[in-house]
Amino acid sequence: MAEFFTAIDDKHRAFIEKQPVFFVATAAEGARINLSPKGMDVFRVLGPHRVAYLDLGGSGNETQAHLAADGRITIMFCAFDNPALILRLYGRGSFIGVDDAGFDEMMVHFSPLPGMRQIFVVDVDSLQTSCGWGVPRMEFERERDTLVRYHAQQDPGERLAKIAARNKSIDGLPVTVQKTLYVDAD
Repeated sequence: MAEFFTAIDDKHRAFIEKQPVFFVATAAEGARINLSPKGMDVFRVLGPHRVAYLDLGGSGNETQAHLAADGRITIMFCAFDNPALILRLYGRGSFIGVDDAGFDEMMVHFSPLPGMRQIFVVDVDSLQTSCGWGVPRMEFERERDTLVRYHAQQDPGERLAKIAARNKSIDGLPVTVQKTLYVDAD
């Protein structure tokens, strides 16, 4: 049975911190719904009503375009082990690019990764848990290192030029071209 909450408590935080994957959904009027899976150790609970995640450059920047246009965001975690559980965070999101004021202050919550381009911050207004009994049981093997390796070998200038050429979402919404930071991979 689904239960709604108005704040992230310690039990919710522990569940979130245990999950190796999360899903981000956004939408803007007249645009496609975007749903992106995320991995790596990039998600942080900052308080009972605020979360953030470090975003690396990838195939597009739909989340940023949708948040700039609309602001609504849903983040979902689901347990692939026992006990079964699904947790959704509902809120309004914004982004802080690597050149924006506040980026360095927010980065204290994260470990730097090659290819980081922005931090998404979500003000959570409600959350929901549900049974998750239909989610398959699976074991986590390991993180993929492909994205980090890809960014570690990229020439920053070439990568920025490529990103600048794609300054719109798939539905034509504007995307702020973000400088991408390239730190050494450990």
